[in-house]
Amino acid sequence: MDKAQRKKLISDYKERPVTGGVFLIVNDVTGRVLLLAERDLQGSRNKFQFAQSTNLCAYGKLGEDWRKYGPEAFRFELLEELEKKPEQTPREFQEDLDTLAQLWREKLAEREFY
Repeated sequence: MDKAQRKKLISDYKERPVTGGVFLIVNDVTGRVLLLAERDLQGSRNKFQFAQSTNLCAYGKLGEDWRKYGPEAFRFELLEELEKKPEQTPREFQEDLDTLAQLWREKLAEREFY
């Protein structure tokens, strides 16, 4: 790969739309949920799927239940997606996601959280 092609690939990667989101990792046995807000939604999905396929818990708070019930007891549930605006800094984007997560925590107040 020549330098120009490499530069183009890097530029395209940096300019791609970034989608974050608020999601739950749900324990279908106990009903407990872990609420998360992440800047890379696809990466979070991949992390969860990899954890399930390897039976290696990637979320410390779930560890005990993960060992007890197994990875098949958990599922990834998307609550809301948010696309990063071009003028937003990563910190501003994370703050927006954290605000969304807090709103979802209030909406789901009747659920039991990890």
